[in-house]
Amino acid sequence: MDTKEILKKVRKIEIKTRRLSDHIFGGEYHSSFKGRGMTFSEVRQYQFGDDVRAIDWNVTARYNEPYIKVFEEERELTMLLMVDVSGSESFGTATQFKKDTVTEIAATLAFSATQNNDKVGLILFSDDIELYIPPKKGKSHVLRIIRELIEFKPKSKKTNIEAALKFLSSVTKKKAIVFMLSDFMDDGYEKTLKIAGKKHDLTGIRIYDKHDEEIPNLGMVPMLDAETGVVQLINTASKTTRTNYNTNAIRLLGYYTDTFKRSGAGTINTRVDESYVKKLLGYFKHKGR
Repeated sequence: MDTKEILKKVRKIEIKTRRLSDHIFGGEYHSSFKGRGMTFSEVRQYQFGDDVRAIDWNVTARYNEPYIKVFEEERELTMLLMVDVSGSESFGTATQFKKDTVTEIAATLAFSATQNNDKVGLILFSDDIELYIPPKKGKSHVLRIIRELIEFKPKSKKTNIEAALKFLSSVTKKKAIVFMLSDFMDDGYEKTLKIAGKKHDLTGIRIYDKHDEEIPNLGMVPMLDAETGVVQLINTASKTTRTNYNTNAIRLLGYYTDTFKRSGAGTINTRVDESYVKKLLGYFKHKGR
């Protein structure tokens, strides 16, 4: 893909996702995610009705009359987009590849954050950290993120969610809003997710294709494992083969759902041929209550 074609695609995604963030998600995002907490603002004299627990005893002793600490909500937030760029993301049998839906969702979230004057950062991961863009503000920064999502070529096709979460914990010291976008065809990340879930406002967005969960009866079919590059002849006419495939898909889905829930993190599931707009909006509205 040459530069002209990339810029054209970036512009197309910008137009679509900015419209969504401006008209649909802007207010919902603002009400769903509060500030990082209460930060110290000033000291003032005690007034009738003030919470006595807020009294600053040092200042009170110095002036011999009660003073209280005043706190205010720290409104500015940092959003981190963690995006799976492993081989399985370049798969799709319906309207588009999973990676195309991932790019649109990530762009929508990024523009929603920018509208709120928040910083946005990006982590692209496979079984290693492929790219890290530190959080910054502004439209030009978001456009750079979209460009990377479109044109980035990962070194590895495998997935390691645990390694990505460890990197998140090491690189982000303050609380952040974190969206992890993946098909979550991986396990073994419960411990690191629990640590990240305590520190950050974390949401897993599972983007999947209908054939991630079941394979049709097509007889003997050569199948490529997108993450290992191995091609195997699979007898899809075999009921046992189809059942085993479905059983493994259900196992991974259950692991993802249960692990995120136990870690206090949110989850969104959207299929590539479904409207992710409805899924995101429903999640934001529920979270903002």
